[in-house]
Amino acid sequence: MSKHLLIVFHSQSGITSRMADAVIRGASSSEVDGVEVRALTALEADADDLLWADAFILGSPENFGYMSGAMKYFLDRVFYECVDKINGRPFALFVRAGNDGGGAISSMRRILTGLAVKEVQEPVLIAGDFDESRLSECEELGLTMAAGLEAGVF
Repeated sequence: MSKHLLIVFHSQSGITSRMADAVIRGASSSEVDGVEVRALTALEADADDLLWADAFILGSPENFGYMSGAMKYFLDRVFYECVDKINGRPFALFVRAGNDGGGAISSMRRILTGLAVKEVQEPVLIAGDFDESRLSECEELGLTMAAGLEAGVF
């Protein structure tokens, strides 16, 4: 029986999308077997997708010191349909920030606390000037989450 990993992200400039591509690449690695990956934008994903997932990864740019509006809209749309139904499920975050990224991370964590889910990895945060070499951290995030699901660690 395969496990399900959901990746939901928003990107306006394209950089967070590149980070998401790296997360997806890692999660879909041939090193992992038995994990089905579903990747959707924050405007496409809905509560059924989150309920389907055994674990999830959210990615957002930092906008005005907060998560993107599209990510907030996703969390608004799924919250009440998923509350008390996904307790304890593992999640991780990735953020692209022009500043320090702290506001985007804390705002997502605040809402996810209400869903009683469990953060299992430190967020990947690429702040300031974009460094292409940091995409390997995104790939590792996806691979670690998928491998952890496969092994039953999460």
